[in-house]
Amino acid sequence: MPIIKSAKKRVKVAKKATVRNSKTKRSLKTAIKAFTSKPEGKSHSAAQSNVDKAVKKGLMHKNKAARLKKQLSAKAKAAGAKPAAATTKKAAAKPAAKKAAPAKKPAAKKAPAKKPAAKK
Repeated sequence: MPIIKSAKKRVKVAKKATVRNSKTKRSLKTAIKAFTSKPEGKSHSAAQSNVDKAVKKGLMHKNKAARLKKQLSAKAKAAGAKPAAATTKKAAAKPAAKKAAPAKKPAAKKAPAKKPAAKK
């Protein structure tokens, strides 16, 4: 057990990070196994999303993630899986009750103030 206060804190922080990393790794493995057992668009996008999360959290190198995502895409293409429908926000889906505010004119730029000449 550490004696120094900062070392004690590092032990606590490392323990939290270990738990967080193990959860991320477990969800990644689960998503990949789900895709390999039943290759379809939804599971493919979920697996790729979990790979991206692992890279973002520093659990996987970005080149390894790129290679893994390429392999997943190749398996999906070979299986004939269609990509999952992208959920994009449409402008028509917004309520029509709101009116667009009139566009304001941009403020005119002021010329920079002249600096006084240095005295000799």
